Amino acid sequence: MYILKRFGLMFALMFVLAAGFGCSSKTVDTGTVPPEETPVATDELEAAEKNAIATITDGKVYFAFDRYDIAPEYKAMLNEKAELLKQFPNLFVRIEGNCDDRGTQEYNLALGERRARAVYEYLLALGVPADQMDTISFGKERPAVLGNNEEAWAQNRRDEFVVTVKN
Repeated sequence: MYILKRFGLMFALMFVLAAGFGCSSKTVDTGTVPPEETPVATDELEAAEKNAIATITDGKVYFAFDRYDIAPEYKAMLNEKAELLKQFPNLFVRIEGNCDDRGTQEYNLALGERRARAVYEYLLALGVPADQMDTISFGKERPAVLGNNEEAWAQNRRDEFVVTVKN
């Protein structure tokens, strides 16, 4: 009998607590995501930021055969990219090094990395923070143009820029 009284008392207490605080059956969806997980759609970016992204991604740096030094004609373009990256610290740029199809895969991966690294170091020297950039080499795996002539090879020896928006 004692157990039944105790069980009845606990049941009554649970009923009172549930009635007092209530368990809502409605689910309210606020439609929000925590700030660090909020996806940023391109349509939502400011016009200036969109223009900055377009400017950073548009220009490529081309290299001479078997070289990774930056030719003088690309420095003004890189200076502009650096200013935009400093102006918009939420932009992150990946510098992608590429090569033509001559040479071994290992050699071209290393050369593509040196090309991407040369641009990275140049932008770093201009004041772009290291945590706003990284590099990758694709070697000869992503040709811009197919062909086995100097015109095609020249277009494949390049650095490209991919921009993402950091939250």
